[in-house]
Formats: sequence, structure tokens, C-alpha cells
Amino acid sequence: MFIDVHAHAFHPKIAHKVLAQLEDHYSITPVGSGLLEDLLARTHRAGLDKAVVLTAATSASQVIPANNWAIQIKQTCGDCIPFGTVHPDFDRMEQELDRLEMAGIKGLKFHPDFQGFRMDDPALFDVMEMVGDRFVCLFHVGDTLPPDENPSCPRKLAVLRKAFPAPSIIAAHMGGYQHWEFALEHLAGTDVFVDSSSSLDFLDDTTLQSLYDAFGSGRILFGSDYPLFDAGEEREKLETRLKLTDSEMERMMSTAADLFMKEDTPLIFEPDGPGIMMQDK
Repeated sequence: MFIDVHAHAFHPKIAHKVLAQLEDHYSITPVGSGLLEDLLARTHRAGLDKAVVLTAATSASQVIPANNWAIQIKQTCGDCIPFGTVHPDFDRMEQELDRLEMAGIKGLKFHPDFQGFRMDDPALFDVMEMVGDRFVCLFHVGDTLPPDENPSCPRKLAVLRKAFPAPSIIAAHMGGYQHWEFALEHLAGTDVFVDSSSSLDFLDDTTLQSLYDAFGSGRILFGSDYPLFDAGEEREKLETRLKLTDSEMERMMSTAADLFMKEDTPLIFEPDGPGIMMQDK
């Protein structure tokens, strides 16, 4: 089972707005439309079986609609593994985590930089206490600011991991976008996974090899960061630049399958719950 562990797909009503925001922030022109059908087409052309679909609520008011979108994907797309989202300001955290778990959602995406909190915020520690070991937690890590100034960084994630050893944690962008030397210092040698998303175009060969040597195929997961990048092109870059053997690539992909392909929990919804809605903002 080959899985892209880091991709995004948006409701048709908002996809064009999100693409514009991504291009403005990262100065990268997205390769895709951001729509689910385009993601799946590229996933399958890349020889992959499934894609993890991530979302992150940038405010407490977006938590319910964003998670409704994730649950809808869960119900309708067999080749998708949707993640839910939470926000430290959301005031019904336990109930929402229960709802996601009962719906069969396997993971949570955290993006401190976009969501407006720091990775060392006590409010996030409160959230992680409630999360326990129920979800895989994928964190955006790093950006252009120095680590101590940036909301997320490898050092902060290492502290968070030490405080909360229960959940499986994935540090996106090879452990920290533009913070790779700190990923080597603070995350290598821990049980944190890293994904390859949004890193291959920005890493020189020496640093990329150092990251691979430090984490290995058992801790590095393949991620495209669609719609910014195409899964097939990213897979080819990863295999070619690291000169990966078939067995090394197989191990990388099988690790992701072990994380995500556990038996699904049946869908259960309370009659008085928020129901299934499209994400519209």
C-alpha cells in the first residue's frame, strides 16, 4: 500500500481562494486545482493507492465545518484518508474529538503558523492532553523566521513530543521547512516521523542526504503537499536524488500504511449532532 501522507483538497466553493492564499504566502504557483478529483488523478498516476487529505481550521469557528468536510470525504472517497482539525480556542474540544473518532477519522492536522498559535502555547498542551493516543498528529513545522521567533520549529516539537509520548507524530517538510539543521539537532534519533512534502525543491543534496541518513526509510514518509506539487514528480525526485532502492521505497511506503490502515471505526452520529455539512468558509 503506497500512500501520500501530505495532501490537501478543498471544497469547490473555496478552492480558488485557498490557492491564491497559498501562492501569496509561499510564492509557489500550485500545480493543481485543489479539487478532490484532481488530487486523486495525480495520486493514481504516481502509482500511489491513497492520499491523506489535510485541513486546518484557522479559527475556532471553522472547526465544525472543516471537520464536516473531512467526514464527508471519509464517507465518499475510499482512496482518501482525511484528517480532522482542532483549534486551541475551540470550546467543545472533547465532544469534537469524540465525534471525529467515532466517524473513523484517523488523524489531526496542526498548522501553528496559519492557525495563529505557538507550538509551545499552554493551550496546545491542553489539547494534546485530550488527544491522547487516539489520533496520528501531523504538524506543520518551520518557516522563514528563526526558530525561536517562528510559531513552529523542530525544537518546540521535540519538547511537545517529550511531554506527550502517546500519539504518533509526523513533522512535515522533512522535520521543519527551512529549519532542517534544527530538525537534525532536535528530532533525529527520536520516534517522530517526518514527511518529504515541500522540501525537495529547497534542499541541497548534502542536507537531503544528511536528513535521510539521520531518519532513514523507517521514519521518512512520502508527502507531495498537493496542490503545491504533483505526487508523481515528487516521488521521482525523492527516489532519484536519494538513489532509493525498491526495498527502501517499499519500507517508506509500508510505514505509512502501518500508521493509517488500521481497522476503521464504524460511523456513528448522534441525532442532535451537527451532521454532515460542506465546508463553505
